[in-house]
Amino acid sequence: MIFAVDVDYREGKAVAAGIAFNDWEDPVPANTFIAQTDQVEEYQPGEFYKRELPIILLLLAQLPQLPEIIVIDGYVYLNHHQKAGLGLHLYNALDAKVAIIGVAKSRFQDIPSETEVLRSDSNRPLFVTAIGIDESEARDCIKKMHGDHRLPTILKAVDRLCRDSYL
Repeated sequence: MIFAVDVDYREGKAVAAGIAFNDWEDPVPANTFIAQTDQVEEYQPGEFYKRELPIILLLLAQLPQLPEIIVIDGYVYLNHHQKAGLGLHLYNALDAKVAIIGVAKSRFQDIPSETEVLRSDSNRPLFVTAIGIDESEARDCIKKMHGDHRLPTILKAVDRLCRDSYL
């Protein structure tokens, strides 16, 4: 199983959404999951993971078993593997048992050009980093995901699920 995750914050609360799917080309989820909390860390520049990691772990605790791969909205590494991003912190929190692919919509400082993935006819790249899976294989997986736009269908869906799930 592959599991796409996104987190949204509003009014002092956080919602994490997850979509389970079986194949990179799947257009629809196999299952969806939601976690919510009002225990949200303040934003600290360079330590974004402190906000997102707790709610993602809460979300993953709902799964009957860990997925093979988790796709996050963000980076695994920053600055040429010099600094840990959310993905590396998640990988370590899961005892290196699950591969993590980070898909970011905007470039962070010195992210190398080899992380860029162009999908469909978009000339705006996604930035793909990974751990537990070869980075070129991770980029190929994101390229072949379903959808005719820059952002794959499942990743759009998890973003929408996250935003629409506030109680």
